[in-house]
Amino acid sequence: MSATENTATVNTDLEQHRFTVSIPQETIDDLKDRLRNTRWPADIDENDGYYGTSQAYMKELVAYWIDQYDWRAAERALNEANQYRVTVDGTPIHFVKQDGVGPAPIPLVMSHGWPWSYREWSKVIGPLTDPAAHGGDPADAFDVIVPSLAGFGFSTPAGRPDMNFWKMAELWHKLMTEHLGHERYAAAGADYGALVTSQLGHKYANDLYGIWLGHAIHLDLFQGERPWDLTGGAMVPTGASDEIRDGILTFQDRYASHVAVHILDNQNLAYGLADSPVGMLSWILRRWTKWSESNGDVESVFPREHLITNATIWWVTNSITSSIRSYVNANRYPWTPSHDRTPIIEAPTGLTFLGNENPPGVSTAQRVQAFLDDPAEKPWYNPTYLNAHEHGGHFTPWENPEAVIEDIRATFRPLR
Repeated sequence: MSATENTATVNTDLEQHRFTVSIPQETIDDLKDRLRNTRWPADIDENDGYYGTSQAYMKELVAYWIDQYDWRAAERALNEANQYRVTVDGTPIHFVKQDGVGPAPIPLVMSHGWPWSYREWSKVIGPLTDPAAHGGDPADAFDVIVPSLAGFGFSTPAGRPDMNFWKMAELWHKLMTEHLGHERYAAAGADYGALVTSQLGHKYANDLYGIWLGHAIHLDLFQGERPWDLTGGAMVPTGASDEIRDGILTFQDRYASHVAVHILDNQNLAYGLADSPVGMLSWILRRWTKWSESNGDVESVFPREHLITNATIWWVTNSITSSIRSYVNANRYPWTPSHDRTPIIEAPTGLTFLGNENPPGVSTAQRVQAFLDDPAEKPWYNPTYLNAHEHGGHFTPWENPEAVIEDIRATFRPLR
């Protein structure tokens, strides 16, 4: 069956699973009531941001959310995408699917991270599906499938308490092969989605063209004696230069509380975030601010409307608890290898590195070689394409979509 014939058959079968975002008005009314009735902390001189997001800025965002933000307009914009929802092994999976325009598009499933939504891929979907319309070669076209991670957003209610990245990979494989009918497909992912994608490249390499990653994250990340500590308890090396020391401490400051709380106090955090939209917004806003190349000005990266639409999706689906549980579940239900071969991830792999996440002491010009020379990376990957770009932070496809488009096309061009 040709790619074109396969796509046509899939679309016919999917029509009964069309999904439209339509949130009851009482849910929106309740949200606004909660926002209006927020009990603000009794902070003292906290507007310099030293202790977290300033209350002045939070009040500004909440006022916008109440008085200016138009959820129904956002809903109409969301519904411009071709959306579907199917049940895979008892788990609802929402996804956007855009067919490719070209002689032989290949299917590409793209996995997002936390606190992302599927919308962080929106800047790259058009150029990947219709390269000719964006100055590219139609031979590089993909059929793009972007699911909401299981337990995230519209892929709810979760219905099971044990979901994590390697279990999501099982769902994705069934989605692509059984529900969408693809004998072979490509996969891409960043942040938590890089774990999902890497697991596909580990277990199902023979069914993949290859994978592309926005982050090189090892599949055993959340295991060991200190799963809540990305440093594994390591201290700054004695004699490290000021540049190295500052880089290590910046990395720890950026991620330490996020991983530790999501693993160690998951449910306790969830009570507050699920009950207060302001509490939920403040928690995820801190990640958008600290992890992006924003230099503290989050709206220089994410427009206000985008931030609040994402926050509203989290709120109206009541998915914050199931989403953050994906971290502790990566530890409670540990990843185990499906084979003992090396590289562990056998699928041909493309990797994109963005400058705001360069390791301490490593420039963008040195980034690719530093990765190739790192003995900790050698057992894991089968790298066939590597590229580093100066601009961009953790939200790879949103912050530097041009780099992602270029590198995904280049990764899969020789693998088609």
